[in-house]
Amino acid sequence: VTWGQMFVYQGFNEHCGWMHTTGYADVADLYEEKVKNINGTWVYEYEKELKKLSTKNITVSYLKDGKQIAVPFTGYYTHHGPIMGNRNGKWLALKEFNRSLSALIQSWVSTKANNLEEFKQAMRLLSNTTNNTVYADDKGNIAYWHGDFVPKRDPSFDFTRPVDGSIKATEWQGAHPLEEIVQVHNPSVGWIQNCNATPFTASGKDSPNKNKYPSYMAPDGENARGINAVRLLSTANNLTLDKVIELGYNHYLAAFDFLIPALLKDYDSYADANMKAVLKEAIDLLRNWDKTSSVTSIATTVAIDWANQLGQFVPRAETMEEGTNAIKRYEDMAKLSAGQKLESLKKVLDDLTKTYGDWRQPWGTINRYQRVAEGERFNDNKPSLAVALASSRWGSLPAFESRSGNGYNKRYGVSGNSFIAAVEFGKKLKAKTILTGGQSTDPKSPNFTDQAEGFINGKFKDIFFYKEDVMNNKVKTYHPGE
Repeated sequence: VTWGQMFVYQGFNEHCGWMHTTGYADVADLYEEKVKNINGTWVYEYEKELKKLSTKNITVSYLKDGKQIAVPFTGYYTHHGPIMGNRNGKWLALKEFNRSLSALIQSWVSTKANNLEEFKQAMRLLSNTTNNTVYADDKGNIAYWHGDFVPKRDPSFDFTRPVDGSIKATEWQGAHPLEEIVQVHNPSVGWIQNCNATPFTASGKDSPNKNKYPSYMAPDGENARGINAVRLLSTANNLTLDKVIELGYNHYLAAFDFLIPALLKDYDSYADANMKAVLKEAIDLLRNWDKTSSVTSIATTVAIDWANQLGQFVPRAETMEEGTNAIKRYEDMAKLSAGQKLESLKKVLDDLTKTYGDWRQPWGTINRYQRVAEGERFNDNKPSLAVALASSRWGSLPAFESRSGNGYNKRYGVSGNSFIAAVEFGKKLKAKTILTGGQSTDPKSPNFTDQAEGFINGKFKDIFFYKEDVMNNKVKTYHPGE
């Protein structure tokens, strides 16, 4: 669950299931307010009239040296919402739809749906402001909605940036009904995918037409994970539950389809013979690499570190929406100068040698899984598991983001997939799932890391959904009063 309540991020019952993905359908806006102080009173301009800003006394408390400190301040509000900051001399007010009772209701009602129409009825509350939804059921329906609550706006304005708050033309015009947002229902290709990216590749040739929707509905760009998913699903057939899991555990890093050819081209034509000699062994590894991460692959280590280093030369996106276009970022990285590419590779080899004694580090030697108790730090001297998975940034479908830190050199997983499920609907439900480590948060429990190897290797456990399955596999029976 997320949101701190019963918003089940990925769930299923006997008849239907759903999965939420991260999306950037525009659900909130910043308004530039024309503010002035007249005789000690703050006012703002709207439709050529002056309106008084409302205020609220707010106190924020925090602990310092064991003592509670209270800091009072005044909050300012226009009819758009609270003033969140000052940019270029203009106050910015935030308009959003948050903390609504209907969101709580929608989260609960969604879990009670038994078919597509009941699930759509829940979504028609239009109160999910954070996520996309993938749906499937035992009647063979599959569906996808990009977002849920999407305000109507005048598409002639660029709402990815602050808009003029002094005119009526930039106001919201209610919310789009569910039927108007970007969506897919029962595509003929037989599949739907979303990897926290654009909905316009959700179902291959049956994907929604981008030109039929206002840009604010789906400003999301494509990423390497999405490219990989479409590639795999476009040729998949005769899928079983286990084949779906195998498909979902593909380690191909599609980002390097953009990056490696550019590096090799620049290396081959580079004039500095000494630099080429220093890099030759690493270049040969990358030239022959299948772009698939594995525990034994030195090329994976070199490629990922090089891409991270090279990415520092690409300016940050100016807007959140631009930042979702990972493919554009790869293309920009590929266009960097030969010197930047090759110097970055040399720096990576030097840094790896400095850290580990030799740059030739197989990915699994440094990319590790280690679950520690709350408050503890990762430790290179304690047991850990080699992990073939990589960050989804590069296209790996199973996501494993690792990093090193102060006091340890190996890279331990800190984010990525935390729960994965494969569900088969039919006369009787079948499901397999896996957690990153285990169900228990107690390091002394056998269930603290008992699912770690399954997570790493894509070996899921069976779900005991029906009572008879639970009773046949029980470890202990609880009796009230015990």
